[in-house]
Amino acid sequence: MKRLMPGVVTAVAGGVVLGFIAGAVVPTVFAAENSKSDTYRMLELFGDVFERVRSDYVENVSDEELIEAAVEGMLTHLDPHSTFLNKAKFRDMQVQTKGEFGGLGIEVTMEKGYVKVVSPIDETPAARAGIQAGDLITHLNTEPVQGMSLSEAVEKMRGPVKTDIVLTIRRGHQAAFDVTITRDKIRIQSVRSRAEGKIGYLRITSFSEQTDKGLKRAIERLKKEMGDDIAGYILDLRNNPGGLLDQAVTVSDSFLEQGEIVSTRGRKEDSGQRFYATAGDLIDGKPLVVMINGGSASASEIVAGALQDHRRAILLGTKSFGKGSVQTIIPLGRSGAIKLTTQRYYTPSGHSIQAKGIDPDIMVQQAKVEALDSVQPRRSERDLRGSLRNEEDADPSAVTPDKEGEQKKPDEQKKDGTQKKPDQPGAGVKKDGKDDATPETDETAKKDPQAEDYQLARAIDLLRGIALYKGRMVN
Repeated sequence: MKRLMPGVVTAVAGGVVLGFIAGAVVPTVFAAENSKSDTYRMLELFGDVFERVRSDYVENVSDEELIEAAVEGMLTHLDPHSTFLNKAKFRDMQVQTKGEFGGLGIEVTMEKGYVKVVSPIDETPAARAGIQAGDLITHLNTEPVQGMSLSEAVEKMRGPVKTDIVLTIRRGHQAAFDVTITRDKIRIQSVRSRAEGKIGYLRITSFSEQTDKGLKRAIERLKKEMGDDIAGYILDLRNNPGGLLDQAVTVSDSFLEQGEIVSTRGRKEDSGQRFYATAGDLIDGKPLVVMINGGSASASEIVAGALQDHRRAILLGTKSFGKGSVQTIIPLGRSGAIKLTTQRYYTPSGHSIQAKGIDPDIMVQQAKVEALDSVQPRRSERDLRGSLRNEEDADPSAVTPDKEGEQKKPDEQKKDGTQKKPDQPGAGVKKDGKDDATPETDETAKKDPQAEDYQLARAIDLLRGIALYKGRMVN
């Protein structure tokens, strides 16, 4: 009504304008009445179906079940993230946001009737069982998930600790296969950290109520442990399914001095919000690399987008998941709550990542690093026939000519004067490709995160390069 008042005043001043407004208002009133009439007619349809199910369905179904199912159907029809939470599910959700809940440890959504894994949570039964982002769950204990709502599927995956559930997984073009997972109590420590040489590594697995405090403690520990030698930081958001919006804002603010972090817009013009950074960079302006992949969703994308748009960090990895919507939990008294998509969020540059994701600055696919069965040595200047010896070489025997005039290092010669082949046992490489020098060398390689994580190795190389460019030497 407030917006209409100036128009009414103008109408009084001119009869022509008044006639225009009157002609426009009458059809609007009729349209509103027709809309109400259609709504009442559809509610009558719902009542008729409800009564028919109550009286004629083959089994007894409680009214509560029917009404909850109808409400959930209405919400899940809107988008994959809106849903109804009955009292039990509402309690579970509250526990989950606090960082502790029971289940398998996976973030899921619905896609084409199947349950799709957004990402497994680190150090949970699902992660240990090898569940991967992008996996489609087709059956739960041999029961098809098609026809289930997302809430129903999640409820079936949860259960008492130390009980098993069989997930049927479809991964890419592979044939479907079963995975048996033992449920456990999921305690999430959402922030982990460690030193990688002179680089501080920070891993955020989800955004729960304690994430900002955990991040601050982790950075303080790294500073205390590494002193002033820190050349930069890696913020690993891979396979982070998201979480609380306010935590995403606070984490972004931890690395920014000023500027907008994220904005949200709803259907109503006055429903939008803007969130801004405050002064104070926890890592004192040190170089920052943020790692993302297809399992980085929602709150993770808010952080990545803010740091990318402000050019505060370099994003490395693969395109993120693309969940650019905000869900609001609306309690319904004793009946539970609804989780309703109320807004879309936008990066500082004004871009929506909904269904698009965030592209990294440097695209690095994850690769599996394996030892070669045989490594052929590369030829160098010293291998050329008759090459000159380096005059600074203090050991004249360091290079010895063979019978054809070629040169070999003493440690490349056997006692019988012949050269070892790289793929012979005892030549430094076993037939299975592993170094046979010492058992400790093998074990160290297994435990080295860089040896198993190609993307992390590239992020570390990038920071080392930045440090060298700035005149710092990183070991």
